[in-house]
Amino acid sequence: MSTPSDQMPPSPPASTEASSDDRNVAMLTHLSGFIFSVIVPLIVWLMHKDRADKAYLVKEAKEALNFQLTVLIGYVICWILTVIVIGALLTPLLWLLNLVFCIIAAVKVSSDGSYRYPFALRLVN
Repeated sequence: MSTPSDQMPPSPPASTEASSDDRNVAMLTHLSGFIFSVIVPLIVWLMHKDRADKAYLVKEAKEALNFQLTVLIGYVICWILTVIVIGALLTPLLWLLNLVFCIIAAVKVSSDGSYRYPFALRLVN
């Protein structure tokens, strides 16, 4: 005996390919982290988090947001450590690290499609 579900054709798999607009917004989201810290990744994530068709963009915005939150925590720690001078030495290194990883992420997202920062606290899930 066949059931109605046997007679229905299988549904096509959900497309994981992102549109070029989504790729461009994801690239700008990663790059903007260097200038605007958590603001732009947070806005992009909040605007698109409930839309199933924007899963790629949400994933990249969360990744950028998590990294920028990690960098922000690093800046707070450096600010506290300026009391013993080491924070003043670590702040430019953190700034440079943020710049380099934002550029790497933007290039990877624009060409390959996805980027995961090698170290970031995963605070936003």
